[in-house]
Amino acid sequence: MTDPHSRRAGLPPVARATPASLRPLTALAGVMLLAACAAVPHDQPKLKVADAPSMGLAGPEAATIAPDWWTALDDPQLNRIMGDALAGSPTLEQAMARIDLAQSAIRYTRAGLLPHVSAQGSFTEERFSNRSIYPAPLGGSWNSMNNLEADLSWSLDLAGKQKALIGIAKTFARGSALDVAAARVALSGAVTQAYVNLARAEALTQLSVDFVAARQKQLDLTQARVNSKLASELDMAAARTLLAEAQQAQTRAEGQRLMAVHALAALAGRGADYYATIQPATLRFDSALPVPDALPIDMLVRRADIASALAHVEMAQGGVKYSRASFYPDVNLQAFIGTSALGLAHLLTPEAMTGGGGPAIHLPIFEGGALRANYRASVTGVDISIAQYNEAVVKAVKEAADALSTVTTNKADLEEQGRVVAGLEQTQRLDQVRLRSGLGTRFDTLSSAQRLLTARQAQTGLAADGLSARVQLVVAMGGGFTPIPDTPAPKANP
Repeated sequence: MTDPHSRRAGLPPVARATPASLRPLTALAGVMLLAACAAVPHDQPKLKVADAPSMGLAGPEAATIAPDWWTALDDPQLNRIMGDALAGSPTLEQAMARIDLAQSAIRYTRAGLLPHVSAQGSFTEERFSNRSIYPAPLGGSWNSMNNLEADLSWSLDLAGKQKALIGIAKTFARGSALDVAAARVALSGAVTQAYVNLARAEALTQLSVDFVAARQKQLDLTQARVNSKLASELDMAAARTLLAEAQQAQTRAEGQRLMAVHALAALAGRGADYYATIQPATLRFDSALPVPDALPIDMLVRRADIASALAHVEMAQGGVKYSRASFYPDVNLQAFIGTSALGLAHLLTPEAMTGGGGPAIHLPIFEGGALRANYRASVTGVDISIAQYNEAVVKAVKEAADALSTVTTNKADLEEQGRVVAGLEQTQRLDQVRLRSGLGTRFDTLSSAQRLLTARQAQTGLAADGLSARVQLVVAMGGGFTPIPDTPAPKANP
């Protein structure tokens, strides 16, 4: 059966597809599909994804950590700085931009499953040769060759290649969201640590001021003893040295505070104008934070960076699906309709109509081993992603274990230092009693006060270290990250 319009236009007849005419094409497609199935390699990843039992995580599940866990420290200024940091951090802005990029990638890859329609036209003034196929009067004359055409193409994606790309794009989007969550956790931990350093520096500065005052009294007493011929210039030089050391400690503590202020402003994404807004901290080093007593079995799914690393494994597995689909035939539906005529007068007439359509099948037969090499590279990419995931898991477990050990050690160390401070306080009280009863000297009282101030400095440092360790443990346990519903738990074998 032929097209009557084709006969009227003087064009070759266009054959219409019938069920009988499609049977050879269907059979050919089946043979090509079977041939492709036989040619697909069967390489498998060599590595396995590390899971909680293999990492020794067998304790009870950890208590839920609130997303705004730092508010438990009860410092309004910390909450304000944290809000500024989470709203204006360049790191978070960059991570969120990757989410927009990932959503664009999803929309782009989905478009590959939809029909594509395009239109084109050409209007060309052309001189036809009188020594070619065109007889006179066309040969040797100038005429316009005009074409209008609309094209339709639709990939059926029977092999699933485009669907594999969509899956990769979706996983990339989920990984980007996990990267934002991981950046938020890391940023909140960094801000809190910097704020703890600020509070530490301010506490040490105050102790240093008291230390300088005590050393100044000791220097005055030594000067009085020298004037009374009860001490030598050597004692005076020693007293001056002790005072200089105390002043140096005060200078260093004040410098540490400035460094902490600068760090907080940088984390908030602000400049030097932000320094003046940071006032003395009201943070208590003994503030409680939700920290576990042992590494819980669900620790891995609580960390956004671990979930992101697992998403990269899934992306690599999607690459294997895409590479496998390359061995199968591509089936596309194609069609076009338009007009073609010499001169504009007949361009839009029924006789100028032209069109056609049908399926197109492509199957790679000989690619020089490129498809196999690409497939094996994809499988190797899965192994690389698994190795990177396992490395991230080992690092995460070490971070949590180190923080947990530090918390435990610091607690015992701080208790011992408390006993040291209590003993020196008792010694100072006894020295004051001895002084009032005439059995001791002012020098003995000042010496015990200096030892007490030194012990209190160490106690303050240990208390700040303990809070820093608890913050580190909260971050190592996920920092308030809640696994999103479509984030699967790590499996032993992908």
